Amino acid sequence: MIAIDNTLVSDDIIKKAFVCNLNACKGECCVAGDSGAPLEKEEIEILKNILPKIKSYIPADGLAAIEAQGVNVVDEDGDDVTTLVDGNKHCAFVYFDEQKTAKCSIEKAYNDGIVDFKKPISCHLYPIRVNHYKTYTAVNYHIWEVCNDACILGRHLKVPIYEFLKEPLTRKFGENWYNQLKLAAKELK
Repeated sequence: MIAIDNTLVSDDIIKKAFVCNLNACKGECCVAGDSGAPLEKEEIEILKNILPKIKSYIPADGLAAIEAQGVNVVDEDGDDVTTLVDGNKHCAFVYFDEQKTAKCSIEKAYNDGIVDFKKPISCHLYPIRVNHYKTYTAVNYHIWEVCNDACILGRHLKVPIYEFLKEPLTRKFGENWYNQLKLAAKELK
């Protein structure tokens, strides 16, 4: 583990390689799983506020789920997560492109300049999962077989997780924190 400020970072984030391979996985991380994407408290309000601006980006089944349940639900672990279509299918904010790849309606609206919120930080950071505790925040690599192709591509391209996720790590923890992580990576190598 690497200690940076009040975070404990798994060595795997430096040692393991990862590059999303949407051509192979088709965005399965937005479809599979037991619950929606974890949300931070402030993100729930952001999603509620931007919903009128992004409704046209959300497919009918997702919009129906959001209108029935809200932008978030509490999962069986007591965590706030994005709403799922029919309670167990894909994230309500997912749309499928021509290649049947799951993509984020929020991110599409962001890329189109409609909103200034890219997507929930848990989605942006994946395969990193962040857990908050009383005295520290754990930053861990989440291993999931749906991402096997991303691990293979990352190894082939020699891109460690922390480099692939520079933007969301900086978004979450700040540039100074990320620079400390890069320094720790150099020392670890």
